[in-house]
Amino acid sequence: MDTNETKASIYGPHLPAMERTMEEILVRVEEIRERLTKKYGSDPIEHCLSRIKSEESMREKCRRNGLPETTESALSVCHDAIGVRIVCAFLDDVYIIRDYLKKIETLTVVEEKDYIRRAKENGYRSYHMIFKAEAGYYVEVQLRTISMDTWAALEHHMKYKKAELANEALIVSELKRCADELASTDISMQTIRQMIFSEDSK
Repeated sequence: MDTNETKASIYGPHLPAMERTMEEILVRVEEIRERLTKKYGSDPIEHCLSRIKSEESMREKCRRNGLPETTESALSVCHDAIGVRIVCAFLDDVYIIRDYLKKIETLTVVEEKDYIRRAKENGYRSYHMIFKAEAGYYVEVQLRTISMDTWAALEHHMKYKKAELANEALIVSELKRCADELASTDISMQTIRQMIFSEDSK
């Protein structure tokens, strides 16, 4: 037996259709972005990223959760094979974009988790949504502010350090403190924005 034989894709024959589904959602996000820019005079979305989870990451997730490494597990049990991250400048924009996403007729909301108002224990903040697209695939959408996205990216890099740390508790505490300070800054920036808009409307 050839030990170098390439494994079949965990997504089976679905990858092209998954890519089309992801592109269709990005088109709808761009439509929302244009509509709100015209309405408010500024772009509510700082940037938008998308990806289909890599074979290696999906197989690792299946193993971690005690699931067989099958297409059924990847596309029906796991709900994040297709991922979209939308980063906004201000807190209010996160919830405005959320409401517009829920109006897309080709997407059905399966689950919502508000980690902004109820942050995770480590300080992580983001608004998570799981949609089921018309084509039958699940899509995870994460909505964040710039501050939340910066913190999550830095925390992600640091947690991959495998060696045990003598001062791990202090590091965890400091990360939480930074997350809370950034959350406070988000609220302050939102307040300043509202003050500016209030002045403009006089």
